[in-house]
Amino acid sequence: MTKEDSATSAKPGNPKGTESRSPGRLAWTRFKRDRAGVISAFVVIFFFVVGIGAPLIAKLYGKDPYTTYGMNIPGLFNEFNYPVKPNGGISSDFWFGIEPQLGRDVFTFLLYGIRNSLLIATAAALLTTLLGVVIGITAGYLGGKTDYFVGRVIDILLAFPQTLFFIAFWPVVMLIFVPPTDNTPVWLTVTSLIIVMTVFGWASIARLLRGEVLALREREFVEAAKVTGASPARIIFKELLPNLWTPILIQATLLLPAYVTAEAGLAFVGVGLSDPTPDWGVMIQNGAKVYQNDITFMLFPGLAMVIFVVAFNLLGDSVRDALDPKTKR
Repeated sequence: MTKEDSATSAKPGNPKGTESRSPGRLAWTRFKRDRAGVISAFVVIFFFVVGIGAPLIAKLYGKDPYTTYGMNIPGLFNEFNYPVKPNGGISSDFWFGIEPQLGRDVFTFLLYGIRNSLLIATAAALLTTLLGVVIGITAGYLGGKTDYFVGRVIDILLAFPQTLFFIAFWPVVMLIFVPPTDNTPVWLTVTSLIIVMTVFGWASIARLLRGEVLALREREFVEAAKVTGASPARIIFKELLPNLWTPILIQATLLLPAYVTAEAGLAFVGVGLSDPTPDWGVMIQNGAKVYQNDITFMLFPGLAMVIFVVAFNLLGDSVRDALDPKTKR
């Protein structure tokens, strides 16, 4: 090392090991120091691994969520079609018990329920974020009539009663695609849920990014890019987007747990996924029918959903703090 290099590394304001650290590495360092965030990240990853590996786990476990074990195996049900053993029939063979009436395995039903709920919520959150980013940045950068039109659409969507609309018009929409005598295909239900959540969900993130872009487009670095003849696409991707990753990531982390609870709520009230398709909301709906006799059937899906939502919200808070340059390091 030359004398000049030694002098540079020893300058005040350039602590050792920080002179070459990017904002991303600094954010990662801050995040690793947040114990709650790290634990929450492991919990969230665990749920996603369980959801992705549900078929493999069920195969190793030796059961599936559709077989009616209580009706097929003598001695599991009493004369009222309830598990003979206490606490929902929990045993070494059925870790979370068996469902009343039909006798399906609760553990595998929960595994596949986590898989389906996270699939719908994740797909809807990604599409919502993408659509919100495109519309918000476009409206903020172009301004004028485009910004005015997009702003009015956002106002309408934010004021619209999304859940009531979905509950009221879901049967009508399904009749358009499926005859009344046929069962609604699961793929159509899943696709419809994702589309509706995306259509009604992009407005909030678009409004936030529109405001950010309106402020950024007047900054000196954007004006300098325009003077040099940079195209709008280059300005957006090279100048604006790097300054918008923090609000985008924060909004995305808020969307997913909100969509998990929304999807489960729709399934609970009978709109969306329905029995026998495994789902968090379906399990809570079935458990609500028998909770006065045994609360076990509501305990496992309810507790799992609460843990996931709380962990993801804590993770979102930690990500926000890590990306905030004002956070103490």
